[in-house]
Amino acid sequence: MNGCGFRIKGGVTITDSKLPQGDPHSDNVYLFPKMLDHYQIQLTRMLEAEQYNEAKELLQFLLHCRGEDARNYEEWQSLLNWLDMAFPSGEELPVSQEADEEELRRQALDPGQQDESYIRQVLYIMKNHPMMDQQILALERAALLRDPVVDAEITSWLLENQLHPVLQFKALQCLRKRGASGRIALKRMSEKVELEMGDTPLSLDDFPEPVIQVLARVEQVTESFDPTLPHFAREVWKECLQFIYGTSMYEWMLEGDGEMIDCFAAALHLTLMLSTYGMADDDEIRDTYGITQTLRFRYEQACKMLRHVNEAGERLE
Repeated sequence: MNGCGFRIKGGVTITDSKLPQGDPHSDNVYLFPKMLDHYQIQLTRMLEAEQYNEAKELLQFLLHCRGEDARNYEEWQSLLNWLDMAFPSGEELPVSQEADEEELRRQALDPGQQDESYIRQVLYIMKNHPMMDQQILALERAALLRDPVVDAEITSWLLENQLHPVLQFKALQCLRKRGASGRIALKRMSEKVELEMGDTPLSLDDFPEPVIQVLARVEQVTESFDPTLPHFAREVWKECLQFIYGTSMYEWMLEGDGEMIDCFAAALHLTLMLSTYGMADDDEIRDTYGITQTLRFRYEQACKMLRHVNEAGERLE
C-alpha cells in the first residue's frame, strides 16, 4: 500500500470514438453499478425534496446512458413523462429559470397559512425523525416559518445535541436563510469550532475560491475520459464540504496555496475513481496533479479526510 492506503490499478471507460467526449447527451455513457446506485439515491432525494426540475434533468441524463435493464428505462421514462405533465419547465425564460425554480420550490415548501400546529409539526420532524433526509426537508420548511421563536429552537437544538455533521451544516444554512447572525460554538468532526451563522455558504458558489478551484481542477481532468464523472465529482465534493466546513482541515485548505489545491483535487479524484469504479491508479493520479514527494503528507491527509467522509456517506445510504 502507498499513497492514501490504496494501490489498485485499473478503471475502464467504454466510449465510442466517433462521438464527442464530454457530451452528456451522446449515447456512449455506460454506468458502473455503484454510480447507478448513486444516481438512483440522488433521484429519490430530489423527489422527496420537491426538486422536480433537477429530477427531470437527471432522468434525461439516465435515459441517454447505455447498457441498463430495459425496466429501468421504462420506469425513468414514465417518471419523466409524469413530471413533465405535472411540473412543466419554464424553458421560455432561460435567463430567470434558476430564480423561477427557487420561487416555485419556495412556494411548494411554504403552506401559506402557518398555524401553531404546523410550526410544531415541522420542528418535531426536524428534531426527532429517524431519517436524516426528512430532517433536512423539515429544515428547508423551517427556513420559511415566520414565527421568530424558530431561530431559538434551531439554535438550542444545535447546541444541546451532537448532530451528524451534514445535519449541523443544513441547520446552519437554515439559520442563515432566516437572517440569523452571530457566532455559535459547535463540535464538528470531533473538533470544537466557532462559526459565524451569517457566513454559512448556501450553495457551492458561496464557498471561497480555493474550494471552487479544487472541483474545477477535477472536472477539467475527468471530463475528457468520462462525461459522468464531473457531475459525480460535484456531488461528492458538496457532501464533503458539508462534513468539514469550519474544521481545521477546511481552514487548512483555505490557507494553502496552489499546491494545497492540487493535493485536495488529487484526493477528490482518487476518491471519485474508487467510489465509481472500485479501483484507481494512485501513482498516475499523483503524477497528473503534480503531487511530489514534498506534498505527499498533505495529499495523504486530504485522502484520509475524503475517505472518512465517503465511508460515512455510504453508511447513511
